[in-house]
Amino acid sequence: MAQQNSANGENQQTASLYDKLGGEAAVDAAVDIFYRKVLSDDRISHFFDDVDMEQQAAKQKAFLTMAFGGPHRYTGLDMRRGHAHLVERGLNDSHVDAVLENLTGTLRELNVPEELIGQVAAIAESTRNDVLGR
Repeated sequence: MAQQNSANGENQQTASLYDKLGGEAAVDAAVDIFYRKVLSDDRISHFFDDVDMEQQAAKQKAFLTMAFGGPHRYTGLDMRRGHAHLVERGLNDSHVDAVLENLTGTLRELNVPEELIGQVAAIAESTRNDVLGR
């Protein structure tokens, strides 16, 4: 029998990853911390040199909300088209690894349970080939 979450009455087995992570406030906090980490990471920060980070963070928040099963407001390019210009600049697996490392570090900093971090990492990993144009 499924547990009930008394806070919102949702069945724990059917709650979206978005809800389990803490919804909009959690995604907002995670994206803000994530980009602080990324911008201080010499392996990948140069990919963001000419990027409007406020706009980038807003797109990332909308994308992650959608990817985690929350309200769908993402209107950006698909992963392949959205990263093609970065692949032309040398984006490769080592850079994706660095992004994933920063993402999991962010979630750990926010005390997200390892089970949920694993789910987030799996979703992120599932985009690797599209991000790299393969």
